[in-house]
Amino acid sequence: MSTPQHCPGYENFKNLKSFTCKCPECGESKEIFSDEFDKTHTCAKCGKEIDFNTCTYEAGV
Repeated sequence: MSTPQHCPGYENFKNLKSFTCKCPECGESKEIFSDEFDKTHTCAKCGKEIDFNTCTYEAGV
């Protein structure tokens, strides 16, 4: 038996991209992954909905 080289489920998530979105109301940053675009996200600080059109790709993540 060999020891796995990655955590279980690694193959399902290895191609995810990370995006940083800033809240339009208070400017708080929130990290969102590419598999979460179909979900609604709100700011943890002020509760306002975050628009994905304001997101930027974080290279190297």
